[in-house]
Amino acid sequence: MEPHELGASAVAPEFRAPYLFYEQRIQELVSPAHDVLELGAGSGMHTSALLRTGARVIASDISPSALALLRRRLARLGPERLITRVADMEALPFESGSFDVVACAGSLSYGQPDLVDAEVRRVLRAGGTFICVDSLNHNPVYRVNRWLHYTRGQRTRSTLLRMPNAARIDSISQHFQSAEVRYFGGLSWVMPFLKRVIGSDRASRVSDAADRMLNVKRSAFKFVLVAQGRHPTVGR
Repeated sequence: MEPHELGASAVAPEFRAPYLFYEQRIQELVSPAHDVLELGAGSGMHTSALLRTGARVIASDISPSALALLRRRLARLGPERLITRVADMEALPFESGSFDVVACAGSLSYGQPDLVDAEVRRVLRAGGTFICVDSLNHNPVYRVNRWLHYTRGQRTRSTLLRMPNAARIDSISQHFQSAEVRYFGGLSWVMPFLKRVIGSDRASRVSDAADRMLNVKRSAFKFVLVAQGRHPTVGR
């Protein structure tokens, strides 16, 4: 994949809205003066949005092979500003207060929630920002679908148990001066059927309009959390 084929543009139109919003908020909040850590960067699907801000980015993941692919994909976007680091998000190999921004796209369920959230707070500087996009674990339709993927070997049991929910969003938010949460995809469960009838682009517009009209929260498929102003006190 070329850099322009990564990120939101690589997501099917009917599921693209949360990733577009995630990238929009990154562009608004991250500057070239910032030191940024990406958690669970994998092979770089969402790293390019961070690099395009001009910031210094450390893309971290537990898989060395995934990070090697990330570097090959994104080297042309600014190799002098991109560092890859093998890291366990439950015990990050960085000093406290090292980053202005921590970002995460779809990786919060890959670590023990209390450990990951504490590490995010620890490595952020006072006043720092946490930005994430991830799945929400409330809608029973989505929970059943994820369980079916687990039975087929397409998802691990640990990610099922660690999928973010409203309580975790609230827990993260309370350690910051302000928190913005946007929910998406209240109708995502019907998108595979709807796009066959009216096409992906029209289906995405229907889904986005429904989210605005219904003000989805617990029924959402995805959420974006933007928590700004980490409180100076840090504790596990």
